[in-house]
Amino acid sequence: METGEDAGARRPYILVVEDDDALLMLVRYNLEKLGYEVGVAEDGNQALARVAERRPDLMILDWMLPGLSGLDVCRRLREQEVTRGLPILMLTARAGEADNIRGLDVGADDYVVKPLSIEALQARIRALLRRAPPLEQVLRFADLTMDTVAHRVERNGRTLALGPTEYRILEFFLRHPRQVFSREDLLQRVWERGVHVELRTVDVHIRRLRLILNGPGEGDVVRTVRAAGYALDDPRP
Repeated sequence: METGEDAGARRPYILVVEDDDALLMLVRYNLEKLGYEVGVAEDGNQALARVAERRPDLMILDWMLPGLSGLDVCRRLREQEVTRGLPILMLTARAGEADNIRGLDVGADDYVVKPLSIEALQARIRALLRRAPPLEQVLRFADLTMDTVAHRVERNGRTLALGPTEYRILEFFLRHPRQVFSREDLLQRVWERGVHVELRTVDVHIRRLRLILNGPGEGDVVRTVRAAGYALDDPRP
């Protein structure tokens, strides 16, 4: 089973988003046979929820989905910093050049036209995984550790249960420690665009994040910078 990974290395995790059950199972079966770890979603909203739970190494995304289309899903993922570099392979029944250009324009990295060739799909997956910049899987700062694969956060060995928004805020902070971000910055870089969120909502989620992160005797790792915003900082002397 050739996945392009060294023996014993972590298996790449691929999220397949497809509303055709037969095709979904076919793709899942073949990818698992090739040694990939596979997650599935059957519509656009479910896909976004899966990504919020665990960031995949690559997404296979059907263009025509019920409700939120594949193009809309792709666009939303590209608007968030934590998923901007996620490799996205679009599945489409649209063979026209204009349609495929449109998919690439909204942020898809490549596409495969249905009816599907598993061999062509496999080749494109390998190419995208080779090109994708490695994303740090375990983030550490001060006494905080975040495992983005296991979706686990610890402070001083204590496991923390974060909601999806608090998790995204913390992951963003961990990738940009000690940098100050205004509430406007956080809205633009953590929340989806096109979703109306008031500025004070950021303060509410920061307050929740602090309540979860800060145990007895532990300093506040989220620093408030007056008239500027928030930053992740090391409170230890």
